[in-house]
Amino acid sequence: MLYNLITLYSSKIAGLNVVKYITFRAGVGMLSALLISFLLSPWFIRKLKHKQIGQSIRDDGPKSHFSKAGTPTMGGGLILFAVLIPALLWMDWGAFNFWAIFVITCGYGAIGFFDDYLKISKKNSKGLSGKLKLLCQFSLALVIMILYHFYVDNLGTLHFPFLKNVKFDLGLYYIPFAVLVIVGSSNAVNLTDGLDGLAIGPVMTSAACFSILAYVTGHKYIAEYLNYPYIPGAGELSIFAACMVGAGLGFLWYNTYPAQVFMGDVGSLPLGGALGMLAVLTKHEILLTLIGGIFVLVAVSVIFQVASFKLTGKRIFRMAPIHHHFELKGWPEPKIIVRFWIISIILALLSLLSLKIR
Repeated sequence: MLYNLITLYSSKIAGLNVVKYITFRAGVGMLSALLISFLLSPWFIRKLKHKQIGQSIRDDGPKSHFSKAGTPTMGGGLILFAVLIPALLWMDWGAFNFWAIFVITCGYGAIGFFDDYLKISKKNSKGLSGKLKLLCQFSLALVIMILYHFYVDNLGTLHFPFLKNVKFDLGLYYIPFAVLVIVGSSNAVNLTDGLDGLAIGPVMTSAACFSILAYVTGHKYIAEYLNYPYIPGAGELSIFAACMVGAGLGFLWYNTYPAQVFMGDVGSLPLGGALGMLAVLTKHEILLTLIGGIFVLVAVSVIFQVASFKLTGKRIFRMAPIHHHFELKGWPEPKIIVRFWIISIILALLSLLSLKIR
């Protein structure tokens, strides 16, 4: 909104022309999100405590988690506010990419809100049924991708990272593929949100990586110089990704071990959905498996655990997701969290090598 208003007068007022630069708006957006998240969190936590919006702990989880019962949850609502307000202020409203990721984030946030609300009102850790949650996620993503089909040329083209000029055209089959990427990313982040600060760390590193990739992908001359796929309008997404980094950093101050607040599904589902949408809109769907390798690891551990138990009656891990396996092996919670963060940073750096290694 501010961007669209300021550009009307940028040619008349000296100094306003800087707002046209995506790098400037990304930096201001990140700082705005950081300040909103950091400064409003104490007030938000007090409100959650006053309304007795506390976390319910699963009965079959690690015993150490029982002490966390009653910790304020749904802190992800503030993360969304801290992301969406700066995005509204500093992104170009005329870009389809803006509305696509904005709607996905808001929609998945609403799904997460109702899930958390049911958990709190019923005083259990179940919430929405898995089938209903997935139905809502798939439906929203499908609508967005169908609209995207009419907006973008060469929609179904997949670009393979680290391989020069290697492409594969899925045609209309790209739509269900992209929907799976978005929904899968959303639920993978949701599964990772099981320890204090565990999910928000990799979310920030992934978003920071996508902020760089989106800028390069949306810059015609840089993309051509690096022999990178050029996606018109993708540069605006670097602002949204930067806002995710800022909001996550402010939230982490209060979510780090021992957490004063949990993000809940109202935070994890939309943040994961936004990462999936960033991958789709910048044509980095395959690279997402490396950028968000931590989320992939967690999701795969759950899939393997369930499949093994149903097929053989035996479990591969002591408990899934895999971070609980390490807890039951005796690893201190902070050690698990920081090591997962380190792996996430390494994976993000490896992903950025795709800019040059082709």
